[in-house]
Formats: sequence, C-alpha cells, structure tokens
Amino acid sequence: MPAAKILVIDDEQNILNLVTAYLQAENYTVSIAADGPAGLKMARTWKPDLIVLDVMLPGMDGIELLTHLRRESDVYVIMLTAKSEEIDKIVGLSVGADDYLTKPFSPRELVARIKAALRRYGAAGPSANQTLLFRHLRIDTEARRVWKDELPVELTAIEFDLLYALAEHAGRVLSREQLLERVWGHDFYGEDRVVDVHLGHIRKKIEPDPARPELIVTVRGVGYRFEDDPL
Repeated sequence: MPAAKILVIDDEQNILNLVTAYLQAENYTVSIAADGPAGLKMARTWKPDLIVLDVMLPGMDGIELLTHLRRESDVYVIMLTAKSEEIDKIVGLSVGADDYLTKPFSPRELVARIKAALRRYGAAGPSANQTLLFRHLRIDTEARRVWKDELPVELTAIEFDLLYALAEHAGRVLSREQLLERVWGHDFYGEDRVVDVHLGHIRKKIEPDPARPELIVTVRGVGYRFEDDPL
C-alpha cells in the first residue's frame, strides 16, 4: 500500500522542517508550501490525502485557501492557528476544516491526529452496502451519495458520515460524544464543537429552513435526533 501523501502549508520554515521530519519518520510522503497560492496549487495538482494548513499565510490566508478548496475537494484538513481565541477555531471549522491545533503545538500530537484521521478515512467511513430511504432523503452508503427530494446533495466525507450516523439511528438521540466516536473515532483529540459546526453545514444543505431544522433536531442538553419518515 503506497504511503499516504501529506501536504503541509505554513510560512514558518522551522515548522515546515519540524513537521516534515516527524512525518517522514512515520514513512509518509510529504510536500510543503510556504504561501497560500502555492499551497492551493499544490493541493489541486498533487491531491494529498491530508493537509496541514496554517491560518496566517502570505498571499492568501488559510481561511480563503480552504474556502476555494472546499468547492472541489473534501480532503481532510487540520488547521493550525497561532491564536487561542475561540473565534479563530470556529471560523476555520465553519469554512470546512476537519480539526485544528493551536500553536505552539506538539508535533507528536499532530502526528497522532494525522494517523487517526488516515486510519478512519482509509476505511472510507460506513461500509455497509445499503440505501437508507426516507420521505425526504435517500442515502446510498456504497456510493456515498445523498439525495434530497430526488435532488443530489453534495456533502464532504465527514458530513456524509455524520448524516449517516444519525439516519442509521433515526428517531434516537445521539450525544456529541457518541457522534464524535462514530465519525471521528475514540482517539479524536479535539473539542466536541466540531460536531455542531459540521451539522450546521449539513442543515444548510438539506433543511428547508436551517434556522428551524426539521430533519436534524437539537435536543437541548442531550444531543441530536434525525427525524424523517422511513419508506
């Protein structure tokens, strides 16, 4: 099996050198970019299995880069931020980051998160060969495709897995912790806020009114419940 391809985009040479050394020690194939435009070009042409992306980049910051990238790719992205403010994490997640680390970070922790992500998505998420049929949604787990009222819905890998986890247990409440374990795995290191952000993305794509969701309902203090009539 070929080594996973990791793209590291950061304008600090010492971080590029450090992260590259740790990843190569784990036998990953590593490419680097030191500014936004070069990083976006490399992501498009090299097609890595995972991207480590700094928020603060010359030429094009990480938020703008990821916004462009998410229009054409659902590659797993771990975002790096030099700031500790909550807003930086939420903005990064809101444009499609799958995980984040705040600088300064432990390269060992970064490698652990990369390993966990590749292990999960190397298995391509749900493996059951079945189609979940509901009044409004059709979820094909083999093709990993979703239709809303017979119109295709474009979801990222994590969005699909989250929707599948809820739809598979339609009518039951799943907590953030349960969803984290099912989608990100028990070895996920981040915060449970990622669940809320990604479910917000899904709601925008499948709900008639995302502000008043009817298909993915919040059960305050408990978690989320999928509600659609099965066929």
